[in-house]
Amino acid sequence: MRFVMRHRVLSFGDDYWVKDEAGNRAFLVDGKVLAFRQAFELKGARGEVYAVARKKFFALRDTMVIKSGGAQVATVRKKMFSPIRHSFTIRLAGGEQWIARGDLIEKNYTLEGPQGVVASTSRKWFRIRDTYGVEIYHPDVPLAMAVVVCIDELVVDERKER
Repeated sequence: MRFVMRHRVLSFGDDYWVKDEAGNRAFLVDGKVLAFRQAFELKGARGEVYAVARKKFFALRDTMVIKSGGAQVATVRKKMFSPIRHSFTIRLAGGEQWIARGDLIEKNYTLEGPQGVVASTSRKWFRIRDTYGVEIYHPDVPLAMAVVVCIDELVVDERKER
């Protein structure tokens, strides 16, 4: 499935819609303004909550935890040392591990798991600032989308700190 992500730079609470390739609203990334730590909810077009992600307050590496239905389903963590490019490891609740590699700042990267490519992102076809495409190959589309949003949040956070 293909999606288009576009952040609204000045939106209250950093909320934005992820649209499908036909231009229909597919997911709402509902940023939590008054949260003690960085957090967002990934909601469906009708308002159903698919996932809640929060940045860990005390962690050696930038980390976000994704929960669905109250249970932790994934942990997204920046790798300690990546000599050439940024990369993230994603550990799923069942023990499976995914890796995000590529140019994360420019949003041109691949998310890979043991069975192959889970998702890929690209700005190649977009000229509008903060807009990029996401192609998801994994059957759990909301989980894969939540991971992509977490990576984006952590990369943006890191850029702000510099």
